[in-house]
Amino acid sequence: MTKTRTLMGPIAMALAFSVATPLQADTLRLAIMGEPASLDPHKISGTWENDVVGDLFEGLVTEAADGTRIPGVAESWEISDDGTVYTFTLRNDAKWSDGEPVTADDFVFAFQRILAPATAADYAYLLYPIKNAEAVYAGEADTSTLGVEALDATTLQVTLERSTPYFLDQLSHYTAYPVPSHTVEAYGNDWSRPGNMVSNGAFQLKEWQSQTRITATRNPHFHDVDNVALEEVVYYPIEERNTALNRFRAGEIDIAREFPTQQYDWLMDNLPEAVQVAPYLGIYYYAFNARDGHATTDPRVREALSLAVRREVITDQILGTGEVPAYSFVPPNVSHYKAPSVDFADLSQDERLERAQELLQEAGYGPDNPLELMLRYNTSEDHRKVAIAVAAMWKPLGVEVELYNAEVAVHYADIRQGDFDVARAGWIGDYNDAQNFLSLLESNVSNNYGAYSSSEFDALMSDAANTQDMDSRAELMAEAETIALEDSATLPIYYYVSRNLVSPDLTGWETNIEDIHRSRWIGFDN
Repeated sequence: MTKTRTLMGPIAMALAFSVATPLQADTLRLAIMGEPASLDPHKISGTWENDVVGDLFEGLVTEAADGTRIPGVAESWEISDDGTVYTFTLRNDAKWSDGEPVTADDFVFAFQRILAPATAADYAYLLYPIKNAEAVYAGEADTSTLGVEALDATTLQVTLERSTPYFLDQLSHYTAYPVPSHTVEAYGNDWSRPGNMVSNGAFQLKEWQSQTRITATRNPHFHDVDNVALEEVVYYPIEERNTALNRFRAGEIDIAREFPTQQYDWLMDNLPEAVQVAPYLGIYYYAFNARDGHATTDPRVREALSLAVRREVITDQILGTGEVPAYSFVPPNVSHYKAPSVDFADLSQDERLERAQELLQEAGYGPDNPLELMLRYNTSEDHRKVAIAVAAMWKPLGVEVELYNAEVAVHYADIRQGDFDVARAGWIGDYNDAQNFLSLLESNVSNNYGAYSSSEFDALMSDAANTQDMDSRAELMAEAETIALEDSATLPIYYYVSRNLVSPDLTGWETNIEDIHRSRWIGFDN
């Protein structure tokens, strides 16, 4: 067995230092990018929801201020030599916010619940590395067969289908959070509402006023409560970035989780100490609806639309805050992977448009039969500007575009139902591995918004999942991505940078490639 140590190096020293010098408690006011659909870890899928739920709960593994993975509820773990069996020892002081202990059974309950077909969790597939997880989710096996077992109250054993190099990183994701079995059983689907919810993170839910604010207070039973500086966190769902900026300037919020790109130059001139821009593990793309009855079912149409989009104009002239034009689905700098690129990346714009017109003519579209499309995007000034620009770029092809806008929860609910031709989407890596991006294009994955399906793609991804050699695994995934790019499965537009406004009065904020910032690490410099 391979023993993994707990805290070490700079993290251990930082925690030891903070024990001796407690920070002052205060209230953090945080603007998140939309109204959460839920606070149940099994019912969410957005980064804005993660901002809240990641403060309320803690998994076996969690994130340090700089995004690196550190022990959470598990104080240590052992991994079998073949990489398929993980044995976690839970900390003795792990408790729910009502004072009840967090046990290995709570994790068993949570894993079985999120994978139960009745839960219909959009993100359940992230846990497919666990033995029998996919069969359980498909209703082909009972939840009791899942490879998760409580050996005793503080010992949890997880058995995988195969060695999975990124599994520990996955365990910090909210799909792997424990949920309180005693509360879920008492309240059913209402367990995550204020007054009912108990959680095991640094904060506990106090109130939720829909579309107005969510308030969480410091959890007195959190195992590291002495090092939590904040007394309270108030989350304001603000989809309109200019509104968030104005409230930040007025001193009404301390952190804005994104700012409008058109204000970047002004911000750098007037509030440079507040601007936090950094590389980000994410892609901004348009999903094409491949379901029957949509023009975008035809790969020729998808390719033509992709050819016509001038990505550099979007990144350099419309956004202008360091975004990188995207010609692959997996972002650059993903660990142990080199993404392929589309063939037309080196063509001139005139050459691209000529080819796009030929493809649409082959598909039967022209002046007498113009291509008409519904393009959906969620509320944001930047999303609106990109959508308008893309529609203008398609106009020379004779494409007629009708734009639809909705707030974020409604938008994603609609596109999951297939109510679109083209839809704005984005993906932020849950862990630093190409599989986390490419899995979005596998058949029957709930976050495969366009319902793209390729048996060849699926087979290569399956082969990659069963390949232990990292170089061979990367080659298989690159072959799969090449197929998806040749099919124009999606329209990659740009790779993200994270854009935050952070009050200079705060301490503990550290930029990181995943843009994860847990409030437990943040305090006020006063």
